[in-house]
Amino acid sequence: MQTIPPSESLIEYPSDFPIKIMGPTHVDFAPTITALVISHDPTFHDGRLEVRPSGKGNYTGLTVTVRAVSREQLDALYNALSAHPMVKIVM
Repeated sequence: MQTIPPSESLIEYPSDFPIKIMGPTHVDFAPTITALVISHDPTFHDGRLEVRPSGKGNYTGLTVTVRAVSREQLDALYNALSAHPMVKIVM
């Protein structure tokens, strides 16, 4: 992966950065994703989590607002979320 110089980044670090995640509705979805996010941002807590069910209730959308400290941290978190079997979409 190409390294982007800080002067060319669109994000200033550190900053609060929202990530949207969607997956099938399951009792363990939000707790599982919260644990994964905490492994990349130890300051994350439930107050920075929004949960929304889909119209028919088949899917759950989460918005997690992480404290981004580097591009590498965000890339690692996006990769971990995208690879998780409970996750369908990460934006």
